[in-house]
Amino acid sequence: MNAERLATEQQIPFGVMLNAYPDSIGGRLTETVDLLKRPELDGAFSLFYILPTFFNSDLDRGFSIIDYDINEDLVSEQDLEDLANLEITFKFDLILNHLSVASPQFRDLLEKGDASEYRDFFVDWNAFWQAHGDVGEDGYVIPRQDYLDKLFMRKPGLPILKVGFPDGTERPYWNTFYQRVGYGELSAGDLSGIRSVGGETAVAIAAMVNEQIRAESDLQTMDLDGYADYRGEIIKALERKRRYLGQMDLNAKSELVWHFYDETLAKLRGYGAKIIRLDAFAYLHKEPGEANFFNKPGTWDYLERLKGIARKYDLVIFPEVHAEYGAGLHEEVAARGFPIYDFFFPGLVIDALDRGVNTHLLSWIDDIRRKELKTINMLGCHDGIPVLDLRGSQGQGIDRPGLLSDAQIEAVIERIIARGGRVKNLYGPDGRKIAYYQVNATFFSALGEDERKLRLARAIQMFMPGIPQVWYLDLFAGKNDYAAADSGGEAGHKEINRTNLSMDDIEERLAWPIVRQQLELIRLRNTSPAFLGELEIEDTEPDRLRMTWRNGASRATLDADLSGHGFSIERRGDGGDGITGYD
Repeated sequence: MNAERLATEQQIPFGVMLNAYPDSIGGRLTETVDLLKRPELDGAFSLFYILPTFFNSDLDRGFSIIDYDINEDLVSEQDLEDLANLEITFKFDLILNHLSVASPQFRDLLEKGDASEYRDFFVDWNAFWQAHGDVGEDGYVIPRQDYLDKLFMRKPGLPILKVGFPDGTERPYWNTFYQRVGYGELSAGDLSGIRSVGGETAVAIAAMVNEQIRAESDLQTMDLDGYADYRGEIIKALERKRRYLGQMDLNAKSELVWHFYDETLAKLRGYGAKIIRLDAFAYLHKEPGEANFFNKPGTWDYLERLKGIARKYDLVIFPEVHAEYGAGLHEEVAARGFPIYDFFFPGLVIDALDRGVNTHLLSWIDDIRRKELKTINMLGCHDGIPVLDLRGSQGQGIDRPGLLSDAQIEAVIERIIARGGRVKNLYGPDGRKIAYYQVNATFFSALGEDERKLRLARAIQMFMPGIPQVWYLDLFAGKNDYAAADSGGEAGHKEINRTNLSMDDIEERLAWPIVRQQLELIRLRNTSPAFLGELEIEDTEPDRLRMTWRNGASRATLDADLSGHGFSIERRGDGGDGITGYD
């Protein structure tokens, strides 16, 4: 597909994109708006990727959506008006694969059972697999081994959350990502229906059970210290207090789901969105016997249907593709007219700056230009630094090397871990680790907290093809937050790079040279017409990088030393003529 058609179908806005949660700076979106109004940030950003705690959510820092209404605890209508006056356009997430158990749709299902209009809105695990496995002792179907061997998993164990229905039965629903099941504490009154239990006995049992709830003990095997005869009735009383958190997979075979997508995209456009990231889209299409990750051709059919809906609202949609470079999946997505996330760039930059070698980074830049890939790139983000994406692929007719060798990827991982990073893995159906997925660290810490490396990494990003996306914590030279990672529970590894900054933090850091220099580089990319032109890459020694953007009389050139980490930028024809050196 040529560039002209790509631009016609999905026109990506020009400019640099800020990326943050609504409460990342100061505690509410208002404080981020105030920051963007400051003279230090004048001209720096044209786009803002606001993460989904913008909406009402309850788990996974926003990615378990209750509904797409504005979260009034963090966001106000005035914030949106102020950002519009600053001519800042939004990027939002549409989380395609799932909704929270607290969503109106799932609550209706729990309340009305089979009488709910949303009976088929979510994926009933047993109904899906009933012809392809056997029901186990726990009441859910265990697919045949040949099906399990194909299934792509995000966590150990089957992706199930069992929920209670009004008729007293429990049913398993497909739950690819996070879940949490808890219990409210018992009162003596909750035990009033149990034979021969009352008064002080009920108080004693409730106190004993509540202590084990607080300790997160296994309630099925809890020590009842003399009251074991009442175990079954106590468990029933507890089940009435069961509380769910979970991201329940949507059934895309239901037309109600597609009506929901249409309504949601219209709502996001009304907030001021232009770009919509399709989160977890590759898990949406499901068929027995498939990997249920990017099933083909079903996933393509869904993406084309979504593109048609987005076109109605003048929205650019792009799927989040995490896959090995060697598989070429990013190229398939791009060839169908979608922008892609440049998940290859962060690891390549770390490798280039640590080893002082341009070879692998230049190979990827050549790919982008030759294949006319439309990208959104970043250094750090709310998630982690991708590493699996850099690998090659072999088998099933594919034999393609990666952007880095496996040994080089392992070396990148080891360096980041040695600098304090944490690792996220992928698992097979039997619970065994099968691959690294990403490394969690701030990008500054991943570079060994070397300001010269961070500054050069930012300069390279600003000269890369595509839309540069800037994680707020990287801009302010954030370091690994080990306390947050240690106390963050199941997804704690991610909290290492999500530290909220107070306004006092911001005030202090705006005076730091590393912050001011990054803002200079960002402002150049956001405002210079040179970056609307063509990119030229010069032949240099392996430890140097020379990139020039040229548009008519306007020109911007980066000349970088990948070993010494100094660089210069030359500008011509855009009102800022001259050479600036960064040593």
